Amino acid sequence: MRVIGLAGWSGAGKTTLLTRLLPELIARGVRVSTLKHAHHNFDVDQPGKDSHAHRQAGAHQVLVSSASRWALMTELRGAPEPPLAELLARFTPVDLVVIEGFKRDAHPKIEVFRAANGKPWLHPEDPAIRAVVADVPPPSPGLPQAGLDDIPAVAALVLEHAAPWVAPWAI
Repeated sequence: MRVIGLAGWSGAGKTTLLTRLLPELIARGVRVSTLKHAHHNFDVDQPGKDSHAHRQAGAHQVLVSSASRWALMTELRGAPEPPLAELLARFTPVDLVVIEGFKRDAHPKIEVFRAANGKPWLHPEDPAIRAVVADVPPPSPGLPQAGLDDIPAVAALVLEHAAPWVAPWAI
């Protein structure tokens, strides 16, 4: 399994880019999973559903299954957020995991930058940034780059710079 991150400030267009990138990667025969970091409280469950009632009643984990999909929700209940490596270890093996967010972690990343966002570049301060996808040229001309709307070029950067990830227990 290989991993690559899409890192950038909120509003840079990471999610929009990823939703456009996924069909391109899949068309190239790549089996892809995604890992999204949320900076706030979020909920994939709905009040009134049995699984929500189970969580509200105190269950540590709730697994919901149907003929179409299954989902496992884990309540941290004050425990620290698991590190990126622990979250990656929970994935079923695929060709590629694209990580959205986790910009402070050391995995290989592609910086997503939009000038109108008014935020500073993450590189060159972050040595894990391998390439840039932006609507303006980056301040460091040495990094490979692609435009935000050039999805085939972005896919090529992702495939070129994704790195193998080895589960911690396999080392």
